[in-house]
This record gives sequence, structure tokens and C-alpha cells, in this order.
Amino acid sequence: MKKYCLTLISLLILVSNYSYAGDPAKGKTLSQTCAACHSADGNSLLPVWPKLAGQHAEYIVKQLNDFKDGKRVNAQMAPMVASLGEEDMADLAAYYASQKIKPGSAKPELISSGQTIYRAGDAESGIPSCMACHGPSGAGNPGALYPALAGQHAEYTILQLKAFKAEERNNDINKVMRSIASSMTNAQIEAVSEYIQGLH
Repeated sequence: MKKYCLTLISLLILVSNYSYAGDPAKGKTLSQTCAACHSADGNSLLPVWPKLAGQHAEYIVKQLNDFKDGKRVNAQMAPMVASLGEEDMADLAAYYASQKIKPGSAKPELISSGQTIYRAGDAESGIPSCMACHGPSGAGNPGALYPALAGQHAEYTILQLKAFKAEERNNDINKVMRSIASSMTNAQIEAVSEYIQGLH
């Protein structure tokens, strides 16, 4: 009887830890409603909407859940995620993660200052380097839920950093982005966002 109980408990733990990996083919079908803003392959054409192609599935799932739960507020995204279940989110995330981001280019005059902030930060202002979390190539860290940044639209990144700075966006883990963005000037935000757009 004791052996049976231990086996049952082990099975319950395994089931509770099971996470749906996501099916890119199903995600592609679901993404048809997302294509108007994010394009069919996740490389949005309008720079105010993020490129989702190549983004970590774990990060996409977190953002979709945050939109659905109201932890991240966006009038356009709220109705889009309202009917999505966990498997739908995992499928969409798997599809976009399987796509390749199309690289962008930075304004030449902002590359040097943007690169300095991205790679070294600004000790005087208390701004850490972006690459400490997002990596030297902007690939991010899926385990820590730090998104891939390389190639992302500068305009979108500017909007998000300013939203963190104003605490209008507050779904960052341990207030990390709000803390960093609050120390950044608008000029620094623009420079690093341009550098990220050209990073590949």
C-alpha cells in the first residue's frame, strides 16, 4: 500500500509539472487573426507593433497571459487574447518562435551612444548594461523570461521603455525594467532602441 501511494504521488507531481510544448502548425492557423498587426511570419510592418518572429516561446506565453489577466494593459490586445486557452497560447508562441526575425538597421548617428548603453550601461546614471540580461547579441534569456531584442523595431522599443519609465507598463519581474528605465533620459532610450534595431 505504501508503495502504491508513493507511485501515485510521483505520478501526480509529474502531471502537475507537465507543460504543453506547443504545436507550431496549430499556432500558424491561430496566427491568422494576428497577421493584420504582426504580419503572417511575425515580422510586423508597422514599427509600433512588435516583431514576434524568433521571440522565445516562454516570453510570448507570459505576455499573452499578462494581457489576458490585465497585468499588461493594451486596448488592442485585450480582446485578441480573451478567448485564448493555455494550449492556444503555447501553439502561437511555438509558431512565432519558429520564425526568423528580419533584421533592421540603426540610425548611423546613434550607433555609438546606443552601443555604449547596450554594452556598458551608464555608471554615472546607475544604468546597467542591457547585454547583462539580454546577451551580447540580443538573444535574450528564455529561462529568466528576458526577451530577445535583436532586430526589434526601435519605435516599439522606445514606446515600451517610456511605458516602463512612466510605470504605465508594470509586468516586469521584480520591477527590473521599471528601475532601469526610470534612470534613462529620452535621448538614451532612443539611442539604445536604434542600436537594438540594428543588432544582428
